[in-house]
Amino acid sequence: MTVQDAISVLNAELIASGEGLLKKVNHIVASDLMSDVLLVDEEEMLLLTSLASDQVLRTAQIVGAAAVIVVNGKSLPSSMKKVATDLGMTLAIAKQSKFDTCIALHQRMTS
Repeated sequence: MTVQDAISVLNAELIASGEGLLKKVNHIVASDLMSDVLLVDEEEMLLLTSLASDQVLRTAQIVGAAAVIVVNGKSLPSSMKKVATDLGMTLAIAKQSKFDTCIALHQRMTS
């Protein structure tokens, strides 16, 4: 599954296409604690969070995440799109809860 596939499955709104849109996703990390995300040592990772802050994007860049999807339909601060663009990070918003988002992506990855 690619990041673009994940965005399509979730019917998410693409905010910044970045460099990760066509990257492969083999692991999904769902967390609001960026300190926990920093401990993840996986390649080809997609980050799901309900935290809408610039720090999420910076953390995603540090761990090498392909993209960030903010769940629960949260509105993003205006600076977040600019930071995503500056970092080349793919950013999207999904209306579903983090739980429902994880289930939908798991079903897609295992089908």
